[in-house]
Amino acid sequence: MTEVIDLGEFGDGFRRDPHTVYARLRERGPVHRVRLPGGEAHHEAWLVVGYEAARAALADPRLSKDGSKIGTTFLDEELIGPYLLMADPPRHTRLRRLVSRAFTMRRMEELRPRIQEITDGLLDAMLPHGGVDLVDSFAHPLPLTVICELLGVPEIDRAAFRKLSTEAVAPTSSQSEYDAFAQLAEYFTELIEDKRWAGPSGDLLSDLIRTTAEDGDRLSPQELRGMAFILLIAGHETTVNLITSGVHALLTHPDQFAALRADMTLVDDAVEEMLRYEGPVENATFRYAAEPLEIGGTRVEKGESVMIGLTAADRDAGRYEDPDRFDIHRDTRGHVAFGHGIHYCIGAPLARLEARTAIRTLLERAPGLTLDGPPGDWLPGMLMRGLRSLPVRW
Repeated sequence: MTEVIDLGEFGDGFRRDPHTVYARLRERGPVHRVRLPGGEAHHEAWLVVGYEAARAALADPRLSKDGSKIGTTFLDEELIGPYLLMADPPRHTRLRRLVSRAFTMRRMEELRPRIQEITDGLLDAMLPHGGVDLVDSFAHPLPLTVICELLGVPEIDRAAFRKLSTEAVAPTSSQSEYDAFAQLAEYFTELIEDKRWAGPSGDLLSDLIRTTAEDGDRLSPQELRGMAFILLIAGHETTVNLITSGVHALLTHPDQFAALRADMTLVDDAVEEMLRYEGPVENATFRYAAEPLEIGGTRVEKGESVMIGLTAADRDAGRYEDPDRFDIHRDTRGHVAFGHGIHYCIGAPLARLEARTAIRTLLERAPGLTLDGPPGDWLPGMLMRGLRSLPVRW
């Protein structure tokens, strides 16, 4: 009989430091049957913690992202609508093709001066105070402003979005999670309708409304709502965590902080190590076995849930030497912080651009940056990996 490991038994220590637990599991094998903690305590799944097994599973077409194929639906899909993370080919292929027409590398590159301008403006407001919570003053407003401007979300709505999006990805209760998704669904419905009647305005959401493939295909209202949701949530929540955890890693590793300050050309490498060392997404969203298969030598039956550990895979000593050491000179090629395969994060170039700009500019303008007390709690749940607050001074 397969042993089921109850992750809830590790208590709050698992939220603070899941890496130690994942390391213990990896010593016993790359795949384990687990009972999820917290509100999902009665849900069992296969958890992939080994690098090779995780990379293979991320690209395995036998693992479906569409829960309806096994009779499972989730709150976000019920209230928001279909989107990329819940779709398999050919639907996924179609959705990604349509959004890719508007979410181009050229468009991302055109954002570079605006991202720098937003970064400078936030630092102009922040630096005279001598000390702040970096999350509230910098790491959160930067990517939120960028993605809201990109999508065409009015400035007056952005404060509400911050609260709703955080509750959606790291819920504090089942009721607050439901309320967040319901309010987001209602808002996106109204925003899309307003933009449809207003005509072209140059923002990404307006372009998506009017994007038509060569065969005349276009996104339905439900698909537009789902696309707006995933671009807004994934487009800023992950980058908030990347910037926050990255700065935290630097400030708790003075030698690496000094090395980067001495040679700012290392900022791109530093951001990649931040992604590997403490990636913003702890585990990929669920996949389901569309047929019986083996993952890392473990048999998974049809219909069973699979959770692929991204941060666990990126701390595998079989792939990275001394993986628990933060080293900005490390060769990080192959990390899976943005996933792998057809579901590789479409916003990865934007997240990298924002993080590199934020880290470089912050260190240039606040060279004396240091921690100003203990950081806040780590986010609840097993999806996102990030700190609620990070007090700093300079």
